[in-house]
Amino acid sequence: MRKQGGISALTLLLHSCIHTEAVPPECDPNYILLQDEVSCFELLRNNRSSSSSGTQGCRGWWDHLNCWPHAAVGDVVSQPCPRFLHTTGRVFRNCTDLGWSESFPPHDEACEYGFNHSSPAEVYQPQRYFLFVRIMYSVGYAISLASLSIAVTILCLFRRLHCTRNFVHIQLFLSFMLRASLIFIRDSVLFSTDDHFHCGVYPLGCKIATALSNYSIMANYSWLLAEGHFLYSLLSVSLLSSRRRLWCYIALCWGSPMIILIGWSSARFLHEDEGCWETRRIRWIWWILRLPVLFFITVNLSFFLCIIRILVSKLRTQDMPGSEFNHYRKLFKSSFLLVSLFGLHYVLFAFLPHKLSDSSYKVWTFIELAFASSQGFVVALLYCFLNAEVQNELQRRWRRWRQKQTLQVETRRPRSSLSHSGGALTNVSVLTKTSTTPESDQV
Repeated sequence: MRKQGGISALTLLLHSCIHTEAVPPECDPNYILLQDEVSCFELLRNNRSSSSSGTQGCRGWWDHLNCWPHAAVGDVVSQPCPRFLHTTGRVFRNCTDLGWSESFPPHDEACEYGFNHSSPAEVYQPQRYFLFVRIMYSVGYAISLASLSIAVTILCLFRRLHCTRNFVHIQLFLSFMLRASLIFIRDSVLFSTDDHFHCGVYPLGCKIATALSNYSIMANYSWLLAEGHFLYSLLSVSLLSSRRRLWCYIALCWGSPMIILIGWSSARFLHEDEGCWETRRIRWIWWILRLPVLFFITVNLSFFLCIIRILVSKLRTQDMPGSEFNHYRKLFKSSFLLVSLFGLHYVLFAFLPHKLSDSSYKVWTFIELAFASSQGFVVALLYCFLNAEVQNELQRRWRRWRQKQTLQVETRRPRSSLSHSGGALTNVSVLTKTSTTPESDQV
């Protein structure tokens, strides 16, 4: 009776798992069982042809879950749990004079699958918490991506803002835009269909997306290091011109993370090729990514300590005009805030304890993803939207646009009778000439 109950439960399981939309064959329980059944009959056919007809014992058979080969009386045969359950348990049968015994332990115990406690839909359905977290960080990354796009457009569009310092800002913005874009690409690969990941099948695309996401994170911190070094070079003596430094930054800040990523990907492929490469079972592999980022943070903080020393010394000797000092002070505050905030965030969450309660893990994960998804917006806010230079340029452009609109309204007014008689210039014609002077054509 217990055998019939276990098989009935498994049959119910199969019917509840029957084809959902776009289920790949390797994830379909019916397809897996059909493969196992075909393989079993081929095995039994070969064993029957090779064994002597007079051999006594239990004939091999397929019990709709496992394949039991021919066995002699007294043998104890074990078989793994059905493949579609993706567990590591085993079930046993004894070969007796009366034939095969009942399987023991029952499948629901041996395969660690609670048929009586939870349905497959409950096991496979993503938890509401993770859906909520995904929506939360998707909104955060969308806001960051939009604000960064606006910031890059502003710095590229206005010629007065074209300088090496802002070009470094743009590269930092692009690194955060890359990170947000890769998050959306990764999620589109991971969550396009849940069925790909319930059966242990992970496409190559999800591994590439995870690797590129790690690349973008390292690029973020490498460009923050470039921000700190550039500010330090502005206040100290530098042998390289600003433009040459920019090209060095581009080569190092985009190239060095790629070299690190190649080493990490090779280690993952050779030693921990599991899932979508998001696991951290082998600790030293993750240190390949952690050490460079910690190095970037440490060197950046040392740059800022040197910057503080230079600013204090120049302030004491009055070697710098007040306006220039305030400009560097504001730039320093923005950069130092970013490095301190992001560095503290990375140090805290990079060393997440492995043994946490479920509630603590959920809170920790929520805070980490909320902060990470809003980093791009914070960068755009400090380096662009709250930048006095950018604000002044936007105000200047706004005033010019309003003046231009006013001049166009004036030109549409009816001309006076004096203008029709070919007399002196009217106010409208004077305004028209004024609007075409060289000063008004400057951008």
